[in-house]
Amino acid sequence: MNKKVLITGGAGFIGSNFIRHLLKTKNYDITNIDAMTYAGNEESIKEFSNYSNYLFIKADITNNRELDKVFSDHYDIIVNFAAETHVDRSIQNASSFIHTNVIGTHNLLQKILEEKAGKMIQISTDEVYGSLELNENPFTETNPLSPNNPYSASKASADLLVRSFYKTYKAPIIITRCSNNYGPYQHPEKLIPKIIYHALNNLEIPIYGNGTNIRDWLFVEDHCRAIHTVMERGLSGEIYNIGSNNERTNLGVAQIILKILGKSEELITFVSDRKGHDYRYAVNWNKLNDKLGWTPSISFEDGIRKTLEWYMNHYQWIEKSIKTGDIT
Repeated sequence: MNKKVLITGGAGFIGSNFIRHLLKTKNYDITNIDAMTYAGNEESIKEFSNYSNYLFIKADITNNRELDKVFSDHYDIIVNFAAETHVDRSIQNASSFIHTNVIGTHNLLQKILEEKAGKMIQISTDEVYGSLELNENPFTETNPLSPNNPYSASKASADLLVRSFYKTYKAPIIITRCSNNYGPYQHPEKLIPKIIYHALNNLEIPIYGNGTNIRDWLFVEDHCRAIHTVMERGLSGEIYNIGSNNERTNLGVAQIILKILGKSEELITFVSDRKGHDYRYAVNWNKLNDKLGWTPSISFEDGIRKTLEWYMNHYQWIEKSIKTGDIT
């Protein structure tokens, strides 16, 4: 008998890729709820309607009346991808980040207490740990939370709520914290798809500061495999970091993409640095490897080529996302 899985935010980048991953296994009945903000793309989930074990419901996790209708059924698992995620937007206005990432998560936790679901996986981020210097070791699950921007603060707040519900109520909850994702269906407000779009159109590629900020890049399909592993075999109350040991500077990422596309590095333009810009993110994922046997399988070089190929074959998807998100 198939497990009933509720995916929140399943029309977004990682959520839609995770649904695509689960549908390949044919072991789950999937309900996808999404508020369909600018980051939720109908084209990303259009293909799923062909599956008999998939259902889409437009619903906002911050709206309890809408959630009550969704939870007229019982779910074995909730996987919470629903979140506002773009740091720049959070710096401009943090309200929607607090509303969705904190209040929305709290609403889902209440459903766990009401026994409307068997367990919940909270999808979080390495940004909750704060910033690393060049010579510091990657963050482990025991590092204190030290967020430096409104987005990461909202995700850290949600993580603390999740932890408190486990400690207080013994609620069956797991947290995952991943490094920077990239791959197909990522909204072009994010660094890699923005570089790709600007390069394809010979537009200036804006890079914050001097481009030396470092991120660990995780291909989204590897991330989906990790979440699936945690969903099936992870232990309640645990936190699992998900990384890939693919650290690159922002400038280095732009240079790699331009080289593959045969474009000039003269397109790169350095702009004023982001407020509170964290220098480096990296996570130690030994726990996930040692306890559950997961390891990343896609190198940055292979992943970036797959990503470039997808965006070049889905140019209209990019343009529609840009117009919907009101970005350039």
